[in-house]
Amino acid sequence: MAQTNVNIRIDEDLKREFDSLCQDLGLTMTTAFTVFAKTAVRRQGIPFEIAKNVPNAETIAASRKLRQ
Repeated sequence: MAQTNVNIRIDEDLKREFDSLCQDLGLTMTTAFTVFAKTAVRRQGIPFEIAKNVPNAETIAASRKLRQ
């Protein structure tokens, strides 16, 4: 199968953290992105939930306390 290059822009700190995570998992970033792409194609969608950042119970309680 022919290979091609894909270039993405990503925050430098995020790249460093992601690369470290991949190394801990025994993967390269290329392998991790390939796994993501294959899973997305197989599922015909993003393979994880994309949602608004909803505050947890602790944050909600702190916000209520501040309002009082």
